[in-house]
Amino acid sequence: MLRALIVILLGLNAFAAAQAADDTVVGTWRNMRNTMHIQMYHCGDSICGKVAWASDEAIADARRGGTTNLIGTEIFRDFHKDKNGGWSGRVFVPDLNKTFSGTMTVVDRNTLKGSGCLIGRVLCKAKVLVRI
Repeated sequence: MLRALIVILLGLNAFAAAQAADDTVVGTWRNMRNTMHIQMYHCGDSICGKVAWASDEAIADARRGGTTNLIGTEIFRDFHKDKNGGWSGRVFVPDLNKTFSGTMTVVDRNTLKGSGCLIGRVLCKAKVLVRI
């Protein structure tokens, strides 16, 4: 009985450690211009991110692009860890009102680098997010 309990506790510790590794991107992040704050969270077995706050400038840019309600819009969709330890998924660009493939790399505990490309690796753009 004690042995079974120890095995269960060790298994839970391993699960918690694996979950904590995936939690490195969970939290609130801002872009470098501080015009948008994004809340990153677990969505099923992936990571997603929605706009928690946006400046008037960002809201106006999104509206001009066809995104009427920027606050609450899911920007990062269905991100999964890839074999290199980065994250891959879909990125919604509000001022273009389009979704593209994208990646995120954890630079350090407080810095994420995200990038997205129109087609394959053509016309790519990168952004840095910092933890709030």
